[in-house]
Amino acid sequence: MTTVSPRSPSSLVELTPTLSGAEIVGQLVPPRQFHTASLESYRPDRDYPSQGAAVAAVRNFATAWTAKQKSGFFSRRKSPDALPGIYLDGGFGVGKTHLLAALWHLAPGRKYFGTFIEYTAMVGALGYAPTVALLKGASLICIDEFELDDPGDTRLMSRLLSDLVASGSRIAATSNTPPNALGDGRFAAQDFLREIDALSARFTTIRIDGVDYRRRDLQGHAVALQDTEFDSAIDAVQGAAIDGAVTVDDFDAVIKHLATVHPARYVKLVDGLGAIGMRGAHVLANQTDALRFVAFVDRLYDAQVRVFSTGIPLDQVFADDMLAGGYRKKYLRAASRLISLTSATMA
Repeated sequence: MTTVSPRSPSSLVELTPTLSGAEIVGQLVPPRQFHTASLESYRPDRDYPSQGAAVAAVRNFATAWTAKQKSGFFSRRKSPDALPGIYLDGGFGVGKTHLLAALWHLAPGRKYFGTFIEYTAMVGALGYAPTVALLKGASLICIDEFELDDPGDTRLMSRLLSDLVASGSRIAATSNTPPNALGDGRFAAQDFLREIDALSARFTTIRIDGVDYRRRDLQGHAVALQDTEFDSAIDAVQGAAIDGAVTVDDFDAVIKHLATVHPARYVKLVDGLGAIGMRGAHVLANQTDALRFVAFVDRLYDAQVRVFSTGIPLDQVFADDMLAGGYRKKYLRAASRLISLTSATMA
């Protein structure tokens, strides 16, 4: 992670990041907390045997590469005849991203790791053909938090995965929804059943049960500070030897600024930040704003940026009607991550 000098802007809304296609692709690596993730460092919960079974399934999926590496010209051993994709389905915080990152580390050659939102944003920023040209031929494409929120994304990801598999790439994905249920409750799934089934057929599905590790030791809501507490906390973190800059903005200003930055560039927006402060958090009335904030929270979480705020707890900024709608799982994931990021500031 880049360390920002003391002269860097103290306001997030002053940052206007730009990224080329090559730079966007260059950011498709596991989040820094998973830079050393391995199957050995994953700690299955004994109360949920499916977690240990998932480790074995991921290891078996990786044998397609290890078998090829071990087989020589005179060897009769063939790599396993398996589907080109593996799909880790489970709730929040059961270690799916850890296992996905561990698989990424096992893959040889050129490989990419990003969230579903990052891949769709990449297509939006660069165009479909340039995206395929940059990704095709990779040994592994990892897609974290695989989601289908509208018919356009259904067609886009179905086509993209088909083209990438045709180029020899293998696909690994995580999600909170089984592949044959993608789209349920979000749009008329029956109308797009063919596209959804085509996606599902490319994956071996592995179910992972368990409880959210982020909530095992954290209860309640995200930490919300009073104004005086906020000022003291910001002063303290600015005076500490943290890795990165500290920004302070009004919550509304951040939400407005996110609308001016393509989500594919949010990763650059948080690069070099050690902590952010937001004053006056409140319930978001606009779902487009809420979804942008979700994408932003994902990047904050990946970069482990500490978060301070005043107003309502940040996990409560998503309105009840949003939580009852088709994007419910996105909002709940963001809420879980906000609890973690704001609680870390009080440690």
